[in-house]
Amino acid sequence: MAFAEYGRYDALGLAELVRTGEVSPAELLDEALARTAAVNPRINAVIHLMEGRARDDIAAGLPVGPFRGVPFLIKDLMTAYAGEPMRYGSRLFRDFVPPADEELTRRYRRAGLVMFGKTNTPEFGVTNVTEPELYGPTRNPWDLERTPGGSSGGSAAAVAARIVPAANANDGGGSIRTPASNCGLVGLKPSRGRNPTGPQAPDVWWGYIGEHVVSRTVRDTAALLDATQGSYPQQLMRLPPPERPYLEEMQREPGRLRIAYSRDPGLAPTLHPENRIAIEATVARLAGLGHELVEVKLPLPPETFVSGYAALVSADVAATLRMAPQLVGREARSDDVELATWVLARMGEAQSAADVATALWTMQSFARQWLEWSSACDVLVTPTVGVPPLPIGAYQLGAMQRQALKLVTALPAGALLSQRDKVIEAFAPVFEASPYTMVANVTGQPSMSLPLHWTGAGLPMGMLFTAAIGDEAVLFRLAAQLEQEMPWRDRIAPHALP
Repeated sequence: MAFAEYGRYDALGLAELVRTGEVSPAELLDEALARTAAVNPRINAVIHLMEGRARDDIAAGLPVGPFRGVPFLIKDLMTAYAGEPMRYGSRLFRDFVPPADEELTRRYRRAGLVMFGKTNTPEFGVTNVTEPELYGPTRNPWDLERTPGGSSGGSAAAVAARIVPAANANDGGGSIRTPASNCGLVGLKPSRGRNPTGPQAPDVWWGYIGEHVVSRTVRDTAALLDATQGSYPQQLMRLPPPERPYLEEMQREPGRLRIAYSRDPGLAPTLHPENRIAIEATVARLAGLGHELVEVKLPLPPETFVSGYAALVSADVAATLRMAPQLVGREARSDDVELATWVLARMGEAQSAADVATALWTMQSFARQWLEWSSACDVLVTPTVGVPPLPIGAYQLGAMQRQALKLVTALPAGALLSQRDKVIEAFAPVFEASPYTMVANVTGQPSMSLPLHWTGAGLPMGMLFTAAIGDEAVLFRLAAQLEQEMPWRDRIAPHALP
C-alpha cells in the first residue's frame, strides 16, 4: 500500500496531512485505488473508476479547500459529473452521460476533494437494498452475506471497508441513514434546502430527497456540510444560513435537551428485539448525560402514510421513464428496467392527476400535523431501521411472484388500479425494514443515524435523531457528545482494510 496508515484517518485527518506536506494528494489517490482493487471484488461497492480524471485534477492544481487531496466517491445517481456515465443503476441509462456537473459536484471540487469513482445503487434508488440487475449486489463489509442497505449502499460499503473516509449519498426515504445504520457509519439527511440540488436535474421525488454523505466520524459529516451547504441562484428551496459553522457547533455543549423517544414500531408491525435493547441503552446514556427524556407514541398512521408515499413514488418513477427520449434518445421498454421498477411505473401511469394531488395533499397534511406534534421536544429518538442488515437476495422475487406481477403490468389502467393494494403489499418489506426514516423526508426535517448499537451477531444498527427544520446544529452538538460517550471509531468491519 502507498500509505498504509490511511485507514486510521478520517477525511479531515487526511486533509491535514496534505496541508502539512506529510503526504501528497497523488499518494492518497494511489492508496485509495489500491484499496479499491484489494477489497472491491468482494463487496462490489465501486462500479466505475475515474482515475484519469482524478489524476488530471491533481496535476492541474487542486483548490485550497478544507478537504484538499482527500479521495472521494460519488453515488451513481443524481450527483452528475460532466463527461462520465451516470446510469442510475439501470440498463435504460447505461449510455447516458451528463453534459454538466450538478451544483453539489462543483462544491465538492471547490472543497478540494478528489473524485475518482462512482458507487453502486439500486435502480433509480427506489429500494433499501443495493442489488441492481445491472451491476449485481453490493455486500456489507460487516458480513458479506448481508446487504449494506440502499440506496446509498455502494457508498456506505466503500466507507465501511475504508476505501474512502466519506462518500457522497442521497436520501429520499432513508437512503443515507439506512446504509449508515447497516454499515456502522454516521449518516445525516439534512433539512430540505440545506444542500443544493440540481440545476441539471429536477427536484425529483417531490423534494423529499436530501443530498449529503456517509462518513465514519461526526466531524467529517459536519465539515462536509459546511463545505457544501447553502443556496445558489437556481435553488428552488432555500433555508437561512446556519448561525455558525457546524464544525464549531460540535465544540459547544448541547445543554439539557428535551428528548422524545419511542418504542413504537413505526411502519413495521412489531419492534425488533435488538431495537428494544438499543433504545433502552441509548435512553439510559442520554439520561445519564443530564437530558430530559420523554417517552412518546408516534402519530404515524401506517396505512395512510404508505399509501400516499407509494402513490407519489410510483408517479415519480413513471415520470423518470418518460425522460428516456430526452436522455437516451428512445422510449423506455419493459425490458429496459427491472420488473419491480416497471410495476411502479405502470402504477404511476395509471393514476390520475387528481390521485397524485390527493396523495400529495395527504402527505402535506401529515407533515403539518407531525411538525406541530414534534415541536414540543428538541430531538426525537427512534431506531434507524426495523431489522438488522438483511441477507443478500431478501427481496428477490420467486417465479410465481414474478409471473403475477407481469400479469398486473399487462392490465389496462383501471384494472391495474384495482390491484393497487396488492402491489403495495408486495412492497411491504421495504417499509418494514425502514419504518422510521421516511417521515423526515416528507416533513423536511434534518435526521441523523448514529452507530450506537451492535447485535449479538456483531451487526451494526443505528439510532435515529431528528430535529426541527433547519436545526442541524442541535444534532451535531448532541452527536458529538454521544460520539465521545459511546465511541464507535475503533470498530472495524471484519472485511474492511485496516
